[in-house]
Amino acid sequence: MSTSIKLQTAIPGPRSEALVARRAAATSSGAAYLTQVAVESAEGCVVTDVDGNQLLDFAGGIGVLALGHCPPTVTTAVQEQTSKLMHMCAIVATYEPYVEVAERLNQITPGDFAKKTMLANTGAEAVESAIKMVRVATGRQAILVFEGGYHGRSNLTLAMTSKYGLFKKGFGPFASEIYRVPFPNTLRRPPGMDIDTFIQWSNKQLRDSLIAQIDPGELAAIVIEPVQGEGGFVPAPASFLQTIRDICDENGIVMVADEIQSGCGRTGKMFAIEHAEVVPDLITTAKSLASGMPLAAVTGRAEVVDAPHPGGMGGTYTGNPVACVAAIESLKIIDTPEFLARATEIGERMRAGLGAIAAKYPDHIVDIRGLGPMLAIELVKDPETLEPDPDVTLAITKAALAHGLIIIRAGLYSNCVRFLPPLVVSDDQIDEAMSVLAKSVDEAAAEHWS
Repeated sequence: MSTSIKLQTAIPGPRSEALVARRAAATSSGAAYLTQVAVESAEGCVVTDVDGNQLLDFAGGIGVLALGHCPPTVTTAVQEQTSKLMHMCAIVATYEPYVEVAERLNQITPGDFAKKTMLANTGAEAVESAIKMVRVATGRQAILVFEGGYHGRSNLTLAMTSKYGLFKKGFGPFASEIYRVPFPNTLRRPPGMDIDTFIQWSNKQLRDSLIAQIDPGELAAIVIEPVQGEGGFVPAPASFLQTIRDICDENGIVMVADEIQSGCGRTGKMFAIEHAEVVPDLITTAKSLASGMPLAAVTGRAEVVDAPHPGGMGGTYTGNPVACVAAIESLKIIDTPEFLARATEIGERMRAGLGAIAAKYPDHIVDIRGLGPMLAIELVKDPETLEPDPDVTLAITKAALAHGLIIIRAGLYSNCVRFLPPLVVSDDQIDEAMSVLAKSVDEAAAEHWS
């Protein structure tokens, strides 16, 4: 088996340490960093740091790099566009890439109805834009979201986001009229309740929340991640998504699928919600949409996207031409049967590798979950109480990095390791990553579980 990891120094090396020290001195400590690695260049799944070490990247820019680092057709399109038009501002004038990327998104998102797209810069901006649209379209203010959800770091999207201590502490007051209900995490269901019964119970609890928390006549939108990202890669059960769809249809509520992390092929389908065969009214996208260039979008029912008054939406950089051409070239590759089939194969191979590791520690690795190649493992101290084990989770990520594999944590309790490899990863690279992960889990286990 060929290897992608090639280490010349300890990780981090001296040059990485020096550059990270400069970062710490020059930038806000609030903008934290998960590793001490300083990157010189990257291609595909391989990152080269400033010390000449080559590492395998299974964080993928936190879900941004479906096509890997510097995909050739995307970089060529970006280079060509920068020589023609780098910025105009779509408020001032129109340019071809802006229109084309919107047309493509209107075509590929689920739903047999007239659609339009509004382009934005970031996932948080896309979610916030969607909320503006639904409030105007419905004449209502209230928004329903879920525990474990992550929707961004602006004031409104922080109000929608769960996991208070990490993301929200000290930043209030937050926007009002946000209502939060439990998300059906089947691992953490009540003792003695089987999965099917738990999902049925969760569906009923969701309906009960429209009596206990907010009247459906006041609700503008229900916003859900079909697979929770920061929440630990927890897929929403299909019947739960269908219940949301039914509630929205019954009460004139807009269903918004936040696909910023789970979309663009990440789960083996273009959009994760397609696994459930449920059609939302709006979809928010970002991350892998433009292979790392800052672009996001809200796409969906034309009457909702058109609801705000002219001038009420948009911004200086939204729909930047360079970001738009990156998205066009990215979508040409991602939205193909071949790419999505390969993504599914990647998920199957990774799940098998994770299963072999978990089988060695059944009392501590209690779940392997996700859809397709969007996968996570959850680690606990006790299989009966499911007490989270964030310390071991952190130890595994640190050990993996020392061996040349970049992975990061997730989960409401920070006790999940999530895997977001570029979907151009080879079988050899998957096997190499699983080998490093197995070694890293053994090392962490020997320190904490023995």
